[in-house]
Amino acid sequence: MTARGMILLALFAVLLLGAPLVADRYVLSVLTTVLWFAYVGQAWNVMMGFSGLLSLGHALYVGLGAYVSAALFVHFGIGPWAGLWLSMLAAVAAGCFLGFLGFRFGVKGVHFALLTIAFAEVARIGFDHIQWLGGSGGFFLPVTAGESDPLNLRGSPLLFYYVILGLVAGALVLSRILLHSRLGYQWLAVREEPEAAEASGVDLFRARITAVAVSSALTALGGVFQAFYFNNLFPEQVFSMGRSIEIILPAIVGGIGTLIGPILGAFILTPLGEG
Repeated sequence: MTARGMILLALFAVLLLGAPLVADRYVLSVLTTVLWFAYVGQAWNVMMGFSGLLSLGHALYVGLGAYVSAALFVHFGIGPWAGLWLSMLAAVAAGCFLGFLGFRFGVKGVHFALLTIAFAEVARIGFDHIQWLGGSGGFFLPVTAGESDPLNLRGSPLLFYYVILGLVAGALVLSRILLHSRLGYQWLAVREEPEAAEASGVDLFRARITAVAVSSALTALGGVFQAFYFNNLFPEQVFSMGRSIEIILPAIVGGIGTLIGPILGAFILTPLGEG
């Protein structure tokens, strides 16, 4: 990124930090939604943008992260900051299993995308029938009016705004580090020309499965935020194909494979939807 780009990014960050000082409750909720889509768009971008793996079922990882963290909190009293590790582990396990099936059996391109859709749909149907998690009637987190408990992600909309802003900033930094690492260069090589990358000594299976693991873990963290922000989960919404499309659109509009693209796309699409 050029020096001018860094300056513009810094100014934009300052504006976002100060936005709650002038924004009303509705505008703050819109900004929170924008930042959430910017975050999950960055997570999806690791798979498609960096390593060329088209996933159309990323709602699977959102749902797993959301349900695992919510269940730990409601049934066992484990807060989201402790439970997020298990949430991310569940998503990584699902992603690696999906990736193992796809990469070991040579499922590529559109066929791999269809496999991701199938996994998300199976999860939706399955969670519809798990009564311990509310089934199709929904799973609800307890809310106490006026409660302020950042350790359990209980508090005002302002708390959630700064949490998701921190996640977006963290994902941006992590994406930049990954992209300019040895692993990142392997991802780019696999994305551009898999056969040439393999001939150069790149382990295609390891590079791809790592991309899936990183992307699914980051996406699950977005699911944890969603569960505690909205305080309700419905399989039909969380695992839906529509949600997966909403996740990928910011990166497509802003620029697949770029660092700022998912953020830019989210700031274009979400306000348009609200309008």
